[in-house]
Amino acid sequence: MGQEALDTAIAREIWASRYRYADEPGIEATWRRVARALATVEAEPAVWERRFADLLADFRFLPGGRILAGAGTNRQVTLFNCFVMGTIQDSMDGIFEALKEGAITMQQGGGVGYDFSTLRPAGTAARHAGTIASGPVSFMRIWDSMCATILSTGARRGAMMATLRVDHPDIEAFVDAKHRSGELTHFNCSVLVSDAFMAAVHADADWPLVFPAAALDGASGEGRGDAVRRDWPGFDQPVACRVIRRVRARELWEHIMRATYDHAEPGVLFIDRINQWNNLGGLERISATNPCGEIPLPPYGACDLGSINLTRFVRDPFTSRATLDHDGLEETARLAVRFLDNVIDASSFPLPSQAEQARGSRRIGLGVTGLADTLIMLGWHYDSPEAREQAGAIMQAITHAAYRASIELAREKRPFALFEVARFLDRPFVRGLPGDIRAGIARDGIRNSHLTAIAPTGTISLLAGNVSSGVEPIFRRELCRSVLTGDGSRESYRLEDRAWQQWRAGHPHGPAPDTFVEAEALLPEAHLAMQAALQPYVDSAISKTINVPESMPFTDFEAIYQRAFNLGLKGCTTYRPNPITGAILQDVDTATPCCGIERESD
Repeated sequence: MGQEALDTAIAREIWASRYRYADEPGIEATWRRVARALATVEAEPAVWERRFADLLADFRFLPGGRILAGAGTNRQVTLFNCFVMGTIQDSMDGIFEALKEGAITMQQGGGVGYDFSTLRPAGTAARHAGTIASGPVSFMRIWDSMCATILSTGARRGAMMATLRVDHPDIEAFVDAKHRSGELTHFNCSVLVSDAFMAAVHADADWPLVFPAAALDGASGEGRGDAVRRDWPGFDQPVACRVIRRVRARELWEHIMRATYDHAEPGVLFIDRINQWNNLGGLERISATNPCGEIPLPPYGACDLGSINLTRFVRDPFTSRATLDHDGLEETARLAVRFLDNVIDASSFPLPSQAEQARGSRRIGLGVTGLADTLIMLGWHYDSPEAREQAGAIMQAITHAAYRASIELAREKRPFALFEVARFLDRPFVRGLPGDIRAGIARDGIRNSHLTAIAPTGTISLLAGNVSSGVEPIFRRELCRSVLTGDGSRESYRLEDRAWQQWRAGHPHGPAPDTFVEAEALLPEAHLAMQAALQPYVDSAISKTINVPESMPFTDFEAIYQRAFNLGLKGCTTYRPNPITGAILQDVDTATPCCGIERESD
């Protein structure tokens, strides 16, 4: 068995242009290379090489793209898909040092996320030089040019995330930054929305736009009538901030929503919720995520990602006997934890600070892909209580198996370096774990501070035969998609969803069941409800895009984000076709060019 395991033309192109190393004859050789590389950190490499190879076989477990591309090669690359970079110091030296760190990280294969909130708002005077600041958005353009230059050729697009606080004085400029076609094309942008801001929106109150007073004029700001105290990136304690101006919270919220409605960005991150549910919330403050949002990270944090392909665990699909192999699923989750934990020791890092952060917390992000196809194979409609219950049960089983595996690893190899038993057990997510898991943590510690995250998995899902991506519904049963090839050009392919292909093979003339629902047929509430069903069992976050029709009224669109906040989600991203970005994917019958942007890092 060699390249025949890749049974679609697009899978063969993706493997050849992104993941094949040297003269590997097929994907199985790639799997063997990766398994061997990650087993080298074990006391018994031969044993674990066999187990890791079995884990990868038949696309049961899909490691992040950087792992497939880099493990076991002699390339100077990182095995981590993405990083959140360090706090940008508000000085010319600090800004360009951060730019250099980003360039080094991207050159070695990692996407980057930055919080630009530390940069002074446009029009304010520098504390010492007396020059006038140009604001965060102007410096984002430098990052965008750097990204385009670093990745001007090859089969991967540059991936960056930019965040800005909702109380930063340049928030409106940030919200409008991508209104023109071709502007900041390498960035995904998200606003850091606080609980206090949402309360001000609901109360129709004024909202202060602020910046640390000491960074503006060297004064503390204490005792001034126009100062408030805020937690701010770069400061260990709440700091006095000067109120630059005030706006109506509801008008600012509508501005954000209108931009997202018209141009598909910015996304929204409910940042207080992210920090509240962070397993290391007592040790760190998060203000940025990786480019797709599934891993909120502290400065210099890294994404160590892998996804379980749920479709491989369905027995007797499309029949009344269809079931999920829960034992196999849990065993795969346990082995995947060890696999991803080994990545931390096997990988090189672009920067020493990234290695220190990864080895200190040993964060991993085990997720799922193929959820929609799996539900269809089991006979469930994506928008049904039964489907949400099934999905939640699947994620709960994976998460609990992962935590138990991490406890066993801690007993064998020691807990993560930053582990403090009382503080860890007191975190909200950990408090909700079963008693045996909490007892195991108290007794043996835990190897990894975080264990689960759900990534978009677009490319690796294509590699696995076009299973539905992540937890998204099927976009189309048949569609057209273009991918970047090895020479940097784009090639278009016509695809069939994996479950649809399997159904048609067994039922060439029969009508399709109504479980084959496509994304555009689902109401936004169905997307939100599925995300809400999974989030209680995900200790990081979920990358989820709600596709909405161009005809949706603005008031209905804005209500999606209000509903996401009320459901307790950590963030919300929507996509409505628009003149700037077009449509992400196209039906096979359309005459327009295939595909637009790829909203993923690999």
